[in-house]
Amino acid sequence: MPKILLIEDEAPIRATLTRFLRMEGLEVITAENGMQGVALARAELPDLILCDLLMPELDGYQVLSSLRDDARTVRIPFLLLTASAAPEDHQAGIRRGAAAFLTKPFHLDDVRAAIARFIPLADSP
Repeated sequence: MPKILLIEDEAPIRATLTRFLRMEGLEVITAENGMQGVALARAELPDLILCDLLMPELDGYQVLSSLRDDARTVRIPFLLLTASAAPEDHQAGIRRGAAAFLTKPFHLDDVRAAIARFIPLADSP
C-alpha cells in the first residue's frame, strides 16, 4: 500500500484529505506543521508528500528545501498545496523541486489526478 505524508496545519483540511486518501487505498501519515513533517518524512520515507505552503514552524518551501538536501528524501515526489494562484509562487516551488501544485480550494478529483501521476491508486490502471 503506497504511503503518503500529508503536512497541513489546518485541521479540517487535514481531516478531509486524510479520509479521502484512505478511501483511495493509501496509507496516510500526517503532520500539523513543517518541523513535524520533515521529521516524519525522514523517519517514514513516504512514497509521496502533500505539503501546505503557509504553515508555522517551517513553511512548505523550507520543508521542500530540507528534504531535497537529504539523500534519503530527495527523490520523493513533493506536491505543494497553496491558496495562492500567483504564477511566481508556483514557479518558485518548481524551481525548488516541487513536482506539482494544487491550488486551494481544490476538488478531490484534482487531488486524485495529481497523486495518480506519481503513485498507483486503487482504481488506476
